[in-house]
Amino acid sequence: MRLRLKTKLVIAISAMVVALVSALSYIYVSQLLRQRIQDAYDSADFMSHQILNQAREALEVDYSNLRPDPDNPNAEREAIEESLQTDPGLNSLLQSIVGYDPTIYDAAIVDTQGRALLHTDAAMQGKPVSGFEDMGKILRGGFRQQIRVVYGPHRVYEVRLPLKRDNEPFGSIRVSVDTAFLKAQLEPQLNRTFGFAGISILVSLLLAAALSNFALRPLEAIGKRLDRMTAGEIDAAGPESPVVRSDEYGVVTHKIDRLGRQIRDVKEVFSALKENLDQIMATLQDGLMLFTHDGRVVLVSASAERFVGRPRGEMLGHMADEVFHSASQLDRLVMDAFFLHQPIAQQEIETEQGRRVQVSLDFIAEEGQPIGALLTMRDAESVRRIENEIELSRRLAAIGRLTSGVAHEVKNPINAIVVHLEILREKLQQIDPDSRRHMDIIGNEIQRLDRVVKTLVDFTRPVELRLSDLDLRQTLREVTDLAAPDAARHGVTIDMELGDDPLPVRVDIDLVKQAVLNIVINGVQAMAGGGTLGVKARRGRNAALVEIADQGPGIPPEIRDKVFNLYFTTKEKGSGIGLAMTYRVMQLHNGSIEFDSEPGGGTTFRLQLPLVEARSDTPAQEAAARS
Repeated sequence: MRLRLKTKLVIAISAMVVALVSALSYIYVSQLLRQRIQDAYDSADFMSHQILNQAREALEVDYSNLRPDPDNPNAEREAIEESLQTDPGLNSLLQSIVGYDPTIYDAAIVDTQGRALLHTDAAMQGKPVSGFEDMGKILRGGFRQQIRVVYGPHRVYEVRLPLKRDNEPFGSIRVSVDTAFLKAQLEPQLNRTFGFAGISILVSLLLAAALSNFALRPLEAIGKRLDRMTAGEIDAAGPESPVVRSDEYGVVTHKIDRLGRQIRDVKEVFSALKENLDQIMATLQDGLMLFTHDGRVVLVSASAERFVGRPRGEMLGHMADEVFHSASQLDRLVMDAFFLHQPIAQQEIETEQGRRVQVSLDFIAEEGQPIGALLTMRDAESVRRIENEIELSRRLAAIGRLTSGVAHEVKNPINAIVVHLEILREKLQQIDPDSRRHMDIIGNEIQRLDRVVKTLVDFTRPVELRLSDLDLRQTLREVTDLAAPDAARHGVTIDMELGDDPLPVRVDIDLVKQAVLNIVINGVQAMAGGGTLGVKARRGRNAALVEIADQGPGIPPEIRDKVFNLYFTTKEKGSGIGLAMTYRVMQLHNGSIEFDSEPGGGTTFRLQLPLVEARSDTPAQEAAARS
């Protein structure tokens, strides 16, 4: 269970108070216990010194008049012991010790052999006395050892002093202390102390919890406000902002509101950047994958799926060796580069499906520290096709510039020839039929040459697009209606599949209609023995897609790169203008045209026009069309 910050702070403050009260209680009990043991020790020590002083007086009597008895060599010692035992002051002192202090158990004078010379218990006199543990050990011990004196088993300790005569050991003074007497004195007092300490700890705990809860209530309010701001329920600068206060709570709230506004702004910018990045990654034709410094995938373009063969969801967040783990040439190439930490210059490989792919891998570093890697995968065939289209556009532009100049230079001589031909006709009133026929042929050829020049001028002149919104399916129906009579004469059936989804586009209707009609007519004429011409239309990701497929002999490979060239034709009466014009119309509308053809398997042209919602602004398109 995860505790909230407020709960943790309340527990911490309460624990500190409990620890403080416990420490003070421990110090009090420890001092009380030590003091009582010290008092008992001092009392026993005082009594032992009293007995020692009284015993010394008895030992100072001169026993030199006692001559050694050969039959009793210990006569002098026995006389000294008898003197101690009969000393009235010493006996009265021993008898008064037990009544003096209730903690004193007994007192005795013991000789060097441990025999009691004098004892508070008359029955023990002359008998061996067992020793007890030194009470100074308890006094010097710790709290645990001292507390056992009160709450542990009954024991007897003693205070011992050495007794000497003529600087020779004579015996010892022993005063015993019974813990039962200490326990009787200390246990009630300690019980009251522990009870009071427990109550104090409990009260302190409750007070600390209540006070800390009250003191941290603003923190809870701040936390709730942060949660609501994070969930988007309130705005940091909205009407729900709390009243400004001058205390710490007000200062913190103000800073949190300011931080919330900054986070909101950053979040909006981040969301916009993420949306733009997602759109860019979705429309990229190249497969891009971005890795962190440890090889984890953090960014994948939509096109990368068709190169790697795995959905984006299975690649994002995974390590490189988890994504490229198969035995394919692409996977081996990428993993070898990561293992050796060597970039891959643009290298073309062939996949298992026979597709040619250009692969490059660059390691990204900042100030000498690696921060990631960028893998780029590009369809080599698409690259070549784009390069061919660019080259074709460049050629068409060059042809346009050339034809504009040629048309301008040829137009004037043609006009002069026409004028002079008419003058020559007027001057030659009598013309034989054969000469008139030759002059008519010259006139017709001049008119045909003028039409060719006019066509060149029209093709290279900037086109003013007249754009309008329409459903491309309707235009395709009109085109097939126009081509239907010619198709019937050739024995061709037009099969249309236009689908149910509308295809809204913004185009110049006449230009697009003529462009599509050119391809339909070419398809019909390619099937000399009849057949079926398929016309299909469908909605793509951001464009309307049109496919026109015939069942003719196909386009030979050696002329496929020339089919869009102006005036290139394989027909006897063809002009070579139709497909070139169609290509230009697609360019003017930001569209594209491409084809597939197999010898004996027919030809399929594919046209692509942007849908209305995916188009750029019309003024920019019109400006591009005029250039």
